[in-house]
Amino acid sequence: MRRGYFGIGIYHTKNSINVGTLWRSAQNFGAAFLFTIGRRYQRQASDTLHTWKHIPLIHYETFSDFLSCRPFDCLLIGIEQTEESMSISKFSHPERAIYLLGAEDNGLPSEVLDECQKVVHIDTPMCLNVAVAGSIVMFDRNRNHEI
Repeated sequence: MRRGYFGIGIYHTKNSINVGTLWRSAQNFGAAFLFTIGRRYQRQASDTLHTWKHIPLIHYETFSDFLSCRPFDCLLIGIEQTEESMSISKFSHPERAIYLLGAEDNGLPSEVLDECQKVVHIDTPMCLNVAVAGSIVMFDRNRNHEI
C-alpha cells in the first residue's frame, strides 16, 4: 500500500487552460489536491470529465495565505530551473509533498524559492509548459515513489 500524499499547484498562473490540463493530470496521477496562488486567469467551463467532483482545486490569494494553510510535515518542493536546483532524475520524492510550479512567464520568484525545502528541475534545454512540467513531476513521483 502506498503511503503519504501529494498536492500540486501553480504560482501566479496566467492561463486557465494550463490549470485545467494540470487538474486532469493531477486526477490521473493520484494527487490529493490542486491549488493556485494569486490567480491571473479567468475561469473556464471546459472540464468535460468533471474533475472538480474528484479532486479539489484550492485558490490562495497570496503566498502567505498558502503557507498558513500548508499541511504539517509536508515538504514544499519548487519546480524551477535554477543554478542550485536538483535534477528530477536524482530526486527522491518524499512521502508527503507539495509541488509548486512557477508562472508561465516569470517562474517562481526568489522569495518563494527561499521557502521551498527542495528545488527540482526537469532536464530539458528549454523551459516547458507549466502543465506539462507538472505532469512530468507527477509521473516521476508515481514511477519512483516506493513508500
